[in-house]
This record gives sequence, structure tokens and C-alpha cells, in this order.
Amino acid sequence: MSDATLHATHQNPDDFAVQIADQVESFLVAVTEVAKGDEPDSAVPFLLLEVSQLLLAGGRLGAHEDIVPEERYEPDLGPEQDVDALRENLARILEPVDVYSEVFDPYEPRRAPVPARISHDLTEVMTDLRHGMAHYRAGRTTEALWWWQFSYFSNWGSIASAALRALQSVVAHVRLNQPLEELDGLDTDQDPADDLLESEAGRVMVEEIAGPLGLRPVV
Repeated sequence: MSDATLHATHQNPDDFAVQIADQVESFLVAVTEVAKGDEPDSAVPFLLLEVSQLLLAGGRLGAHEDIVPEERYEPDLGPEQDVDALRENLARILEPVDVYSEVFDPYEPRRAPVPARISHDLTEVMTDLRHGMAHYRAGRTTEALWWWQFSYFSNWGSIASAALRALQSVVAHVRLNQPLEELDGLDTDQDPADDLLESEAGRVMVEEIAGPLGLRPVV
């Protein structure tokens, strides 16, 4: 299905739903596998690929006409699946590059960058996606699409976009042979008195990239 025709009302909604659900499922499985830590040296490029593909699905949801749920109130899905262990595993794998500098909204003037974590971003995106997947697996396809579209605009779209930029930057530094220590710290445009923010955000750029993709500090 061409992205240029997503607004057309004659499209088969099942085809679109299946494609979006497949991409969501792929992302959920891929991040879960990365978090196991079996191949830490390939974690960053693999995550770069998966987040890029997920954002393609997000872009299609964003370009689609508003999806309206069939029920007025969202059915109760029970407690959300815990992601603390997964977040901690990702943070450990990505430790040298986990913290990065993010501009929350590029259209809000004079907003200073803030520190963010790739590990937190990915697990927050997974929480949103799992919520929609629970509807999809229960046969509530329209509800799932509505949730994925709504949360793409309100939360996971911007979070995944920020994480993608950070992952792309890490890969670029490695491929262009630009060790992070040579950049002399992140420019967060924060008050110099805010030592905590500077040390948290700047720590990423102080450590030298080690290994083929810079995922572990030099011993």
C-alpha cells in the first residue's frame, strides 16, 4: 500500500493494520533480544535499524486520517507489563552512550536541551506499543490502531525520534572516527551552576569510545 494513498477511504483497513502490527511486534521482539546482552557490540546499529523502521510505521500512522475507536471507553487491559528489568539491562549495555542531550520541542523558542537516556526512551516506547498490541491480540484492531496513532502523536513518536537521533550520532562518531572525548563535552546551554546536569549529560562525551561500536569504556 502506497503511503501516498493512506487517506483514501477505499483501502482495506486489515492490510494496514497487519502491516503496522507486524512492525510493532518486530520492534518489541528486537529490543527485548538486545536487552538480553548476548551481542552488546552490535546493540547500537541494531537498535538504530529497529527504531528507524518503527518510525516508518509511525509516519504512516501520522499520515493516516484520524482513526476513531469503535467503543466510547477503552476496555480495561489490566496492569501494564513491568519494564524495569529490561530498562536496567539496556542501560548497562549502553552505559557509555546511554545519556544524551535532547531538545524536547524544536518549535518552542529558547528551550534548553535536557539530558535523556536511550534506555528509558526505548522502554517507554515499548510500554505504549504493548498497550496497543494487547488490543490487537484481543481482536480490537481499530482500538489498537487508534491507540498507536494517538500515542504516536502524544508520546512515543517524539521519544523514538530523539532516541534515533542519539543512536545515529553514536554510529556516525564511530564510522567517521570521531571519538567522543574529542568533542569536549555536550553543550547543554544550561546554567553553569547546574553541576548535576552538566556532569550527567557531559559524561557521555568525556568517555572514549571503545570496541567496534563504542559500547564499553576502555579498561
